[in-house]
This record gives sequence, C-alpha cells and structure tokens, in this order.
Amino acid sequence: MGKKKAEKKDKVEKKDKKEKKQKKDKKQKKDKKNKSKKDEESIAASNSDENPPDNPDAQVETPAPTAKAPNHATATEPPKKLTNKVYEKELRRLQVELVKLQEWVKKEKLKVVVIFEGRDAAGKGGVIKRIMQCLNPRSARVVALGVPTEREKTQWYFQRYIPHLPAAGEMVLFDRSWYNRAGVERVMGFCTDEEYWEFMRTCPEFERMLIRSGIILVKYWFSVSDEEQEKRFMARLEDRTKRWKLSPMDVEARSRWVEYSKAKDVMMKYTDIKQAPWYVVNADVKKKARLNCISHLLTMIPYEDLTPEKIDLPPRQENEGYVRPPFEDQTFVPEIY
Repeated sequence: MGKKKAEKKDKVEKKDKKEKKQKKDKKQKKDKKNKSKKDEESIAASNSDENPPDNPDAQVETPAPTAKAPNHATATEPPKKLTNKVYEKELRRLQVELVKLQEWVKKEKLKVVVIFEGRDAAGKGGVIKRIMQCLNPRSARVVALGVPTEREKTQWYFQRYIPHLPAAGEMVLFDRSWYNRAGVERVMGFCTDEEYWEFMRTCPEFERMLIRSGIILVKYWFSVSDEEQEKRFMARLEDRTKRWKLSPMDVEARSRWVEYSKAKDVMMKYTDIKQAPWYVVNADVKKKARLNCISHLLTMIPYEDLTPEKIDLPPRQENEGYVRPPFEDQTFVPEIY
C-alpha cells in the first residue's frame, strides 16, 4: 500500500510541474508576441515620418487622379451609396454643363472624338445615352458601326471609320471603334496575326495623326467585374426590351473572359500613348460610372459659358379670319389612352 501511495504522489507532483511549465511557456510566448507587436508599431511609426530621400535632389512624382486604376476589391471600405435623388440632381447639373461645352465646341469650331470601349454590358451605352440626352443632334452624333461588309473587309482597316470623323464644331461619340481589332477580332480569330500586329503598330501613329490635324481625342475603357457582368447578362435575358443587346458574339465572349483580359492588357500596352491615353472607368456601379465619366469628360476640354440671355417672346399674331380645316378631313391617331 505504501508503495502505491508513493507512486500516486509522484504522479501528482509530475502533473503539477508539467502544468506550471506549460503556464510559464504560455506566458513567455505572450510576452514575446506583445514585444514583437510593439516593435512593429514602432517601425511603422518611424516609416510614416517624412524622412528626406537618400537623394535630396530627387523629386517624388504623384500620379494624376485620372491615372488611378479602379479597385473592385474594396471589401474593407464599402462604396458610399448613391441615392436616386443625388444621382438625378448631379446628372442634371452635368448635362447643363455638356450643353455649355457643345456651344463652346461650335463657337470655337473644335473637332471632338470620344471613344467608349469595354466589355459587353460594361455600361458604355448608358453613358452615351445620358451624354446625348440634352445635346443638339445636328452637331453631336453617335457612331456604332456594325459588321464590316465584304467591300469594307478589303479596305485599309481605318478607312471605314474615317468618314465618321467630325468636321469643325462637331462632337462624335464612338460606341466601340477601331479597337475592335485589338479585342473581339483578335480573340474570336476574325483577323490574322499579321493584321493584328500591323494594327498595333499603326494605331498609335493613326491617333497621333488625328491629333496633329486638330482633333481632340478622348478614350474611355469601362472596367466591370466578372460577377457584375454576369448579373447584367441575366437581367438582359429576363428583360424583353434588352434581349437584342445579347448577340451570339456576346454569349461566346462570355466563355472567353481571360482571353479578353489578356487582349485588353496588350492593347493598353501598345496604345496607351501620351498624346491619347486611356482613361479607365470603374463601371461596377452604373450610376456612379455615368457621373464620373461625364464629369471627367468636361475637364478634358476647357470651355466657357455661352448660355444666351433669356428671350422675350413677341405677342402671337392675332387671328384675322383664319379658319381651321374641318377635323373630318384629317386623319388622326386613335386616342387609345
């Protein structure tokens, strides 16, 4: 019995020692972790100070706001919600400024080309619609070319776009443009490798030539995430008035998301030139994309307010014996409503 008690006592003592050791190790680890955290905070604080660069003559370049790439992954800071009231108010204000811009373009006889490119369902058409909503269609127009004809396929590639360029005092909005060759034609195999690389060589020179001729060229790329594009495709399928927007080409392009991404990257590499840079619009939120794009466009062309003075309407001519023809002699639209 005495032996068993002794063994039991030894076991209890060993267990107590083991627990004490575990507590001690745990405490040491905790202290070490706290010390490491304090060191990191100290380093971060020292790095945040405005220390002079190694080269005192070096200048730090700050990127322009327009060059900032869109960030779809903003999970830590969700974007501020844009209410319909704020959106409508801002859109109205920007459309008034667009009218002022158009009057200035007409007065100064400027030639403006704005290119809208991006993935299917990225929101290009929605922005173009809001830009054109209050403009005079006689001096502002949209160009959205279809599939080239057999004759056009034999022409110099840029030839079919040249007749649509603006004259003095005009604005032209291209809903897709000559960049079809760098995107859909490349991915879908509608052009040869030689034709594709010839486009990459020629396009920057073609655009520099347009600019030297006096054309103001602005290029927008509408960037949309895979998830948001999928939502918009589904919405088009459900809405009968939008199903025409989903062509067989769009359906095929959906399965080639990565290929289009690679094609876009190569396009940007060769055609994002100093004279005509690409401006990327974060288009995951349609209303914000519209306001941001229109607001930016207004900054690209300096203009002055040429709003005419209010006109005093003269009195209407008095009726001196005029008699309207009888209604029975006219064909009216049926009044269903």
